[in-house]
Amino acid sequence: MINRIRLTSVWVNDQDIAYDFYVNKLGFSVQSDVSIDNGYRWLEVKPEGADTAIAIAKPYPGQEMPIGVFANITFGTDDIQASYEDLRNKGVHFTEAPARQLWGGMQALFTDPDGNTFVLVERED
Repeated sequence: MINRIRLTSVWVNDQDIAYDFYVNKLGFSVQSDVSIDNGYRWLEVKPEGADTAIAIAKPYPGQEMPIGVFANITFGTDDIQASYEDLRNKGVHFTEAPARQLWGGMQALFTDPDGNTFVLVERED
């Protein structure tokens, strides 16, 4: 039986720039950072306490992958306003400030350096 989501991926142009963003700005921890054959790098990061990691992947030469798109990844926070202000102070670009949603929670949108868009949510459980 499937009991968890282990990994999802985000495609980027430069893994060093992405590393700085996800680790130094978002505060994620590095789960794996390994060089593989042909200069490929396997980089996984995840938020503290999360079960699911994110592979920060660069396409192989000639491989076309969606970079700079809506990533379909939603991050959670207990205090969206504080997280929004903290991340903005670290240089994270938000395309939408926190706002109440029809489903009852608060939501904001931000992008990584490649333009991949993410959702930040504070739920009222």
